[in-house]
Amino acid sequence: MASWAYITFGTIVAYLLGSFPTAVWYGKLYHGIDIRDYGSGNAGATNTFRILGRKAGTIVMIIDIFKGWLATQSANLLVYYALVEESDLVVYKLIFGMAAVFGHIFPVFAGFRGGKGIATLLGMTLSIHIEAAFICLVVFMVVLLLSKYVSLGSMVAALAFPIILFSPRFRPEEHGPLVIAFGFAIFSIVMITHQKNIKRLINGEENKARLRIGKKNQV
Repeated sequence: MASWAYITFGTIVAYLLGSFPTAVWYGKLYHGIDIRDYGSGNAGATNTFRILGRKAGTIVMIIDIFKGWLATQSANLLVYYALVEESDLVVYKLIFGMAAVFGHIFPVFAGFRGGKGIATLLGMTLSIHIEAAFICLVVFMVVLLLSKYVSLGSMVAALAFPIILFSPRFRPEEHGPLVIAFGFAIFSIVMITHQKNIKRLINGEENKARLRIGKKNQV
């Protein structure tokens, strides 16, 4: 089998892994609800936190981070079996990671109605550049603590990733410009998935972070 066939197969597997609808299945299995029928209608960790509580939200978040990390890390198999050059590893990590993110946003196992991809993106960035990922996590927490807006924290943290990589201290040795370009692509995806949040932020209608049980509340 040619290397491109392995890469295609790996991309499909990464997408399917990202499609694992953690929030949807957890809500149905343990609470008898489809999380998408409550709050923002979003199948992600944030909506799970608000609707089902801290324990459920934490479990969903950890699994969503892990699936993004695992899908991205699986590119190492291409190098292990000498299917691609080690110097190109980051390229295939980006491909597999983005496949997982799209799987989370458009999950084949949940009618293509998924989450916004933030936790899965974090897992992806942890695999690609762990130092930059932790800095972005700190940025997210600071913005969240100051503003109480999860959406704003997510968008600022997503923008921070490619900006951090401009620094020689954090720029990847291999394919640095490509990783930076993908970083801005990731930011664009986050902006697209947060269009409603952006509109509510501009109109002063965005709800601040809090944990509670409720029906059809905006998140």
